[in-house]
Amino acid sequence: MSKKKNEAFETPDELKNGNPEEEQNIEAAGEDTPAEKTEKEDPVQKALDEANAKAAEYLALAQRVQADFENFRRRNESVRADAYADGRKDTAALMLPVLDNLERAVEAAAGSHDDALKNGVEMVLKQMTDAYGKLEVKPIDRLGEKFDPNLENAILQGTAEEGEPGTVCQVLQKGYMIGDKVLRHAMVKVVPE
Repeated sequence: MSKKKNEAFETPDELKNGNPEEEQNIEAAGEDTPAEKTEKEDPVQKALDEANAKAAEYLALAQRVQADFENFRRRNESVRADAYADGRKDTAALMLPVLDNLERAVEAAAGSHDDALKNGVEMVLKQMTDAYGKLEVKPIDRLGEKFDPNLENAILQGTAEEGEPGTVCQVLQKGYMIGDKVLRHAMVKVVPE
């Protein structure tokens, strides 16, 4: 019994130096354990984690949609540019016979005594060539140069007196290019090699 009496009269200093098990029991009685804290915070933390996961998912979705739209925009610009270039090329090719006929009309009007007719046809031809210049259409003029099958169609053979072997000695019909693409190959006479 004496031991019980002594335990009942312990001072605070004696408690600090006392039994470690008793200290843990005293601390445990006043505070929550980490497991209990996790259980109390768990619904809030769980909701926060779910909200963060949803936000990350929506951000990834928005970034994907934005990237898809950028790809669509670039692809659409490319298709539009290609369609414009094809339309310009087709229109220029369709108008080449008109240009040829205007050049023939100027040649025919050169022998005429009607200056008004000659001046009028020359002005129309100049307008047409200016329009082709704006469309970046250039004639293929390779007279006296080495024959190039990528630019010209050889339809006649010349003689050795007409030039060096393998060169273009006469252009029978002009060829035209738009940019680096051939609209119409030139029809030429070539000196055989």
